[in-house]
Amino acid sequence: MTITRTASSLTRALTMLAMAALPWQAHAEDPEPRHGIAMHGDPKYSSGFSHFDYVNPDAPKGGTLNLSVVANGYDSFNPFVTRGVAAAGLNSYLYDTLLESSDDEPFSAYGLIAESIETPEDRSYVIFNLREEARFQDGEPITAEDVKFSYEILTTEGHPFFRNYYSDVSKVTVEDEHRIRFDFGDTSNRELPLILGQLPVLPSHYWEDREFGRNGLTIPVGSGPYRIEDYDAGRDITYERVDDYWAKDLGVRKGRFNFDQIRYEYYSDDTVALESFRAGNFDFRVESSAKNWATAYTGDRFESGKIKTEAIEHERPAGMQAFAFNTRKDKFSDPAVRKALAYGFDFEWANKNLFYGQYTRTKSYFENSELASSGLPEGRELEILEQFRDDLPPEVFTDEYEPPSTDGKEGLRGNLRKAMEEFQAAGYEIRDGKMVNKENGEPLEFEMLLHQKTFERVVLPFRNNLRKLGIDMSVRLVDTNQYIQRVREFDFDVTVQGLGQSDSPGNEQREYWHSSAADAKGSRNYMGVKDPVIDELVEMVIQAPGREELVHRVRALDRVLLHQHYVIPNWYMPKDRVAYWSFLKRPDTVPKNGVDIDNWWIER
Repeated sequence: MTITRTASSLTRALTMLAMAALPWQAHAEDPEPRHGIAMHGDPKYSSGFSHFDYVNPDAPKGGTLNLSVVANGYDSFNPFVTRGVAAAGLNSYLYDTLLESSDDEPFSAYGLIAESIETPEDRSYVIFNLREEARFQDGEPITAEDVKFSYEILTTEGHPFFRNYYSDVSKVTVEDEHRIRFDFGDTSNRELPLILGQLPVLPSHYWEDREFGRNGLTIPVGSGPYRIEDYDAGRDITYERVDDYWAKDLGVRKGRFNFDQIRYEYYSDDTVALESFRAGNFDFRVESSAKNWATAYTGDRFESGKIKTEAIEHERPAGMQAFAFNTRKDKFSDPAVRKALAYGFDFEWANKNLFYGQYTRTKSYFENSELASSGLPEGRELEILEQFRDDLPPEVFTDEYEPPSTDGKEGLRGNLRKAMEEFQAAGYEIRDGKMVNKENGEPLEFEMLLHQKTFERVVLPFRNNLRKLGIDMSVRLVDTNQYIQRVREFDFDVTVQGLGQSDSPGNEQREYWHSSAADAKGSRNYMGVKDPVIDELVEMVIQAPGREELVHRVRALDRVLLHQHYVIPNWYMPKDRVAYWSFLKRPDTVPKNGVDIDNWWIER
């Protein structure tokens, strides 16, 4: 690939000449450079802040942090493409972005590679002024041309996510070596300056004679706090802290990235990984299994305090973990069928018998946040939904969404009876003990695709309940790499998906629900959502003018998604369950987004 550099000095000169022609008007309209920006209102931290409130600015540097990954290896050092499986840690440690978000605000970002930003009140464009001291790990300066290159390569050859995320950018202009401007199309999306700040900046000089999608295991040049030190392909990878990291004393970096080395070791089985942690082979573990949390963290090392366990509360949105239907398949194209299948999942039994009562049922795509819909729509939310009344299920206005529960008097038996009624109304009947389509006689059967063995104990009782309805659900357990490829290709019937959300939803909602992403391989529209009402609600969310209106619009979107029954909701827990060896220390303050190991350090 050949990178063509523009005549940035000429461009800058022409810009200055145009400005000189109307000096008073230009100065009156030009926005002032800012150190940071908030989605709504003003950012919390003032210019020149020394560090985030939730870090220890005096944390000592040193030591090696050993972590685990439960997956069948990796085969790529490029996390920005759909080809291959990228190694753990690349996004976190190898590449810096223009701005850095804080973890104790809904959505604010502060200068990292960009020293300041300029954007007008209507946010119709944004200018990033880059720090002259910003460097790649090979010593080359980070320039506006590198930013432009990164935008162009990611949106043309990168993961489809980038095309959707930055689709409202209409023009990119390099104004000089350290100044770049992004103009936006016909949009009122106030989020665009912030999400462009999330752009990872790649070195154009490194990629000019390399094919972007085929980098494989060639160690790349980054700009972040760590570089790849060593690796054993597919088995482990070690990062080393960059001693002369150009940004180490910035307020957005002070007190963070304190380990000299970070090493990931790969395990194909989580049970083996847990035993390896208990034996001291790695140092920190986030526990996702309620059973493990209740039963496995016992013994001398826990009683003596050598290994500590904490359930640390957080305030971040839990999003939606669920059994996700692939509605591209004819058998799942009818919302009534999807709704009926939900009656076969007995969460209350699973929570009592498998999860030790630790979980709460998820009832929203934006669970554990003010963005979650509840009750019946009213006020401004109702006004929004009324625009689409003729194209929405009546239940959106008349019924509060509640996933089926077995807490009632009739328990599971009552739910299965209700499921049978729903199936009959959807055009199904029982023939020879099988649930079949009345018109074509095809039996209702499907495969549940998994990559975590621990989930088998959850879905097997679900399978047994469906058998009572004459429905055959097979369970397919595959390795992580195969799972990733099949999900990217939408090659599944039903699978377990975690649909994470931020406290300030925006452009990424297109990637989840918009029709434009439904058939884009590798997108997060796993369910194949194609609905013009949802498309319009997504655009309304993106263009929300303020926080209060954003909340109303997200709740409306949430309610419509729920009543289309694209998923069978699972559960959530508003705590991070972590176990760690006692030489690891963490700050006293936990941000609203929860535990972040990059704020920790070692004291022996």
